[in-house]
Amino acid sequence: MSEKSDYLNIVLFEPEIPQNTGNIARLCACIGVKLYLVGRLGFSLSDKYLKRAGLDYWDKLDIEHVLTFEELYNKYNDSNFYFFTTKTKQLYTENRFQKGDFLMFGPETRGIPEAILNKYQKNCLTIPMRNITRSLNLSNSVAIAAYEVVRQFGYINEEI
Repeated sequence: MSEKSDYLNIVLFEPEIPQNTGNIARLCACIGVKLYLVGRLGFSLSDKYLKRAGLDYWDKLDIEHVLTFEELYNKYNDSNFYFFTTKTKQLYTENRFQKGDFLMFGPETRGIPEAILNKYQKNCLTIPMRNITRSLNLSNSVAIAAYEVVRQFGYINEEI
């Protein structure tokens, strides 16, 4: 396993849609953050839609597939993990992020499992939206959260 990013780490728990993951991979390459894919994927890493959405940025991306969330958390348990969900009132904009943090997002149809959300309740964050809607698109949510971190840090990571 390679090391975490000292800037920011994005975690997708069991992503299902290759285009979303490809878009997120492209975002991670553009801002210099590491992408972790955790658990069972809803597609093959060689999927043409995944590759097309990520364009020609794959060689600029630090990506790792981890079998379980527990494996990732145990390796980096000295880091802050934040869990994005519609099941909290704590706004992502009210959080002060630190370099090396992990931002985790759940699968498109289910979100992060309740057991994880319950265990790490104080680190659950939400992106506000109207209550007549269910959720934002996964790649949009990751972009919103990642760019809040970039805004707080004041620059794009050029070192990776």
